[in-house]
Amino acid sequence: MSLTATFTVNGVRRQVDLPDPRVTLLDLLRERLDLTGTKKGCDRGQCGACTILVNGRRTNACLALAISHDGAEITTIEGLATDGVLHPVQEAFIAHDGFQCGFCTPGQIMSAVGLIAEGQAGMDPERVREGMSGNLCRCGAYAGITEAVLDAQARLDAQDRSQAA
Repeated sequence: MSLTATFTVNGVRRQVDLPDPRVTLLDLLRERLDLTGTKKGCDRGQCGACTILVNGRRTNACLALAISHDGAEITTIEGLATDGVLHPVQEAFIAHDGFQCGFCTPGQIMSAVGLIAEGQAGMDPERVREGMSGNLCRCGAYAGITEAVLDAQARLDAQDRSQAA
């Protein structure tokens, strides 16, 4: 039995046949849609390497059944840059060396984007660390990650103020 689901992935509407109702969003993205930026780390929802945005909310793609999100809007790391211009969070991760080996970086960036969009980042480093605690970095780049999130929050706040004027 094959099921059909429709998703908007990085702004593109996609209709996908799912041969098995147990296919996760992670496997759908990586194996069916060739969006390999989302990483398979622990495959148990404990490391955050697979973090994506589903309808604007942070989600561990390894725990989410694809069929359960029929009609959802999904954003992956590949969908953040616009016309070749990096998202402010991506720029901040580069500026603050918020990565080392890079394996966790897509999940870290997606989690940071979600944290900021949810209004949970603020300008308090401890609050950012708590909000990002579901994303593990084996290299220990946490100081750079925290600085990057705070910098991106400040940049986005400044953008919002300038657009409101």
